[in-house]
Amino acid sequence: MSLLARHFIRTFHRNCGLIRSHVRPSLSNCCHGPVREKSSFTATYEGTSVHSNASDSRNNTSTPKNPVPDFNDAHAAYESKSTKELLRAAACFRLCRIPFLVNNAESLLRSSRFLLGGWITDAALKTTLFGHFCAGEDQDRIRPVIQKLKDAGIGSILDYAAENDQPAAPAKLEDKSFEEQNIRVQTYDYESEAQCDRHVDTFLHCINDVASFGPDGFAAVKITALGNPKLLARLSTAIVEAKRLFQIFDSNGDGVIGRDEFEFGYNKFFVDGETRIKEIFEEFDPDNSGMIDYITWSMMLSPRDLPRIVSSCQAAGRLSEACPTGEEIELLENMYDRGRTLGEAAAKAGVRLLIDAEQVRYQPAIDNLVLELQRQFNVDDKPIIYNTYQCYLQDSPERLRTDVKRAERFNYHFGAKLVRGAYMESERKLAEDAGLPDPIQPNIDATHKCYDESVDFLLRHSIDSDQKAELMCATHNQSSIENAIDAMNKYGVDRKASTICFAQLYGMSDHLSYNLGKHDFRVFKYVPYGEVHEVMPYLLRRARENSAIVGGATLELNMIKQELGSRMRRLG
Repeated sequence: MSLLARHFIRTFHRNCGLIRSHVRPSLSNCCHGPVREKSSFTATYEGTSVHSNASDSRNNTSTPKNPVPDFNDAHAAYESKSTKELLRAAACFRLCRIPFLVNNAESLLRSSRFLLGGWITDAALKTTLFGHFCAGEDQDRIRPVIQKLKDAGIGSILDYAAENDQPAAPAKLEDKSFEEQNIRVQTYDYESEAQCDRHVDTFLHCINDVASFGPDGFAAVKITALGNPKLLARLSTAIVEAKRLFQIFDSNGDGVIGRDEFEFGYNKFFVDGETRIKEIFEEFDPDNSGMIDYITWSMMLSPRDLPRIVSSCQAAGRLSEACPTGEEIELLENMYDRGRTLGEAAAKAGVRLLIDAEQVRYQPAIDNLVLELQRQFNVDDKPIIYNTYQCYLQDSPERLRTDVKRAERFNYHFGAKLVRGAYMESERKLAEDAGLPDPIQPNIDATHKCYDESVDFLLRHSIDSDQKAELMCATHNQSSIENAIDAMNKYGVDRKASTICFAQLYGMSDHLSYNLGKHDFRVFKYVPYGEVHEVMPYLLRRARENSAIVGGATLELNMIKQELGSRMRRLG
């Protein structure tokens, strides 16, 4: 090592000691509330955490089946990293803690591209944020990263990280037309469809690459890459209105629609009740139970069915306004065909597909497509399609339990990825602008509780159900991982079984990933890749999250400092 490098390490070692004197800013305005002493703290799913008190079960003298790793083992976390990589990681975490840079990142990058040019700007990003949080620009360049993770006992989740987020406001719950709310979109350009087809080719390459690295692999897919985001927002509105119609028909609020309730509701809104009520009710009640619940309703009343249903409406209303046009139905079929293409390729290769969660205004349409893919491809020896549940959303427990019941009823395997959530700021602003209730949990405790209870629920379900259920705990929260291991021991789930695995983002929380891998837990890293300009929304989110998570960033910096100090001492 050169004298200059040693001097840099010594200086860094001294400077990092000042981190502890920094005052943590208040997080009372974020979805997770203020920092709790002796507890874990996470701003989003991708956020890191401060270690909390271990649960009582880990104080037992007997050795559990799945021992909790020592997550403070800095050497195990960073032994595979070069000194150059550690210095870059430290620099990135320090940059993410400078509010001016984080808050003005978009404008600074635009200015840099204008003044210095794209090549110089991209080169600077590759040596800093892009180089740390992304594995490369294409599949060929990320192969060494994947192999290096594999050598450390860590699998890879290939994630094409380009994000397509079109601004759109959700519908307000009032009697305005959808045109007034700027929701109805009647034209979709050809280029967006052609771009979606190119994304399918990219995802197919992902699936093939995952398969080439061996079994038990994952590929990540964003549905907004398979269809126009404006179309997804429109379809989500239609699905929400179809659910609202169920709630109207369910006049006594017991969660099911009886024959009398159905007849009354149908005659209230539709003109052909005398001739069609019996036929439609029997269609929605194939088991002749005399009742229709929301699971059956949602499976029978998809967006593609709405034109047929609303053709008999007595007058135009929310549901008829939300009904997709003929053009939109055609585009919807194209999007479903793209999803089926990926599902078929994944099933053939034995690769699991993680369908990422996205903004609330898109999620109902995403869920609708995922449920159809699960029914088709989660029927053999394992679930191929995983849906994602953001536990910082208040409706997450209801969605999770409904989807589990749906899998049992329609006899397919269930796959879920649990995250805390990644769009807090935008979700709250959109809800506020539209006059809607805040969809985010009220505080950090509610988010933690939702996450841990969801893990426990799915592990318990995995041993009680005849259908296979698999869970990915995608979290950087150390306490949640420890609680999950406790639940595994409680229900007798072995760490090498496919029932549960853990995942963290590339470039974050290596002390969790590498120590889990060292102890033979099934653990994966999200490995994002893509051209620099395409992944900028992703990189900026990483920067904002690390800026918000002062405690977690400090923990990582201190552990990096510890490993750099050990290396310097070994050099004499």
